[in-house]
Amino acid sequence: MMNTMTTDELTIAIAVPLEAEHVELIRAVDPSVTVLYHPELLPPERFPADHAGDPEFKRTPEQEERYWDMLNRAQVLYGFPNESPAGLARIAASNPHLQWIHAMAAGAGGAVKASGLDPETLQKFRVTTSAGVHALPLAEFSAFGILNGFKRSAEMAQDQAAKVWPELRTPTKLVNGSKVVIAGLGEIGLETARIARALGMNVSGTKRTVETIEGIEEVTNNDGLPGLVADADAVINTLPGTPYTEKLFNKDIFSAMKPGAVFVNVGRGTVVDEDALLEALNNGQVSYACLDVFAVEPLPQDSPLWNHPKVLVSPHTSALSAAENRLIAERFCSNLRTFLDGGELPHLVDPVHFY
Repeated sequence: MMNTMTTDELTIAIAVPLEAEHVELIRAVDPSVTVLYHPELLPPERFPADHAGDPEFKRTPEQEERYWDMLNRAQVLYGFPNESPAGLARIAASNPHLQWIHAMAAGAGGAVKASGLDPETLQKFRVTTSAGVHALPLAEFSAFGILNGFKRSAEMAQDQAAKVWPELRTPTKLVNGSKVVIAGLGEIGLETARIARALGMNVSGTKRTVETIEGIEEVTNNDGLPGLVADADAVINTLPGTPYTEKLFNKDIFSAMKPGAVFVNVGRGTVVDEDALLEALNNGQVSYACLDVFAVEPLPQDSPLWNHPKVLVSPHTSALSAAENRLIAERFCSNLRTFLDGGELPHLVDPVHFY
């Protein structure tokens, strides 16, 4: 579906919190574009890139009317209304001019699916994600997870807390020369591979479309994952949550891993069978797990992952950085130029499979 609207008709509404200097970046893309930005209608951020904003914020009835009037005047939205699936569903029903929404998340398919919109409605406009913006912080977090596991940081922290100086010193493992398998060689996976190679690691991984990738020793689809992990010292998941990836990392995959492997998850929690992971941690098949995402979030208080001595729990924050709002705004500006020029937008959410 190509853009057919002329630029002098295009209005963009900023639906989520965004600093004024980043709004000016959007305005500077093309003088013919109107950008609607009313910060008093948007919840204040509690931290950098707090796209949902302060939950205590409440619009007055008059402000609520102005907010939705602003969104209904636009053909393009920066962010889901109220940063929620319900907001997406409402604007899809009320705005017949809507052509494109840019989501703040790298994986917005879950929110699109949760909106409950039917396939016919989802064909009327496009949703792009901020995929790639989070690649570097996620790649750095993955390297952090590998280093934690190889250098036994969890054990050292426990000894430090107990003021224990072990009688026998246990050697740590060299990252250089080890093998890492990255499930999902998309933008995040490839950036992770770049950092892993800089550390001297040998990298293999999976991709939906199997192809030769420079610097990657072996590429398979997910069916080849058991063979790849058999001799891997570390395994990283960057895959999104879809019906095709649900519990991909199950008991069979963990059993196929090289004993003592380090596991890192920066993709989606639903890709991992957490019971199978716990079993692998308890029997030593996995020596350490660095987890930023979980099947249920927030992680339930009764989850054994909270207190497991071989697990680092990160509250789905590894992608966040102080630069995120600027990076997303820059990505949107690039997409906007493509949109105005009639090109194909990148990182579109599939309205059928929701990835």
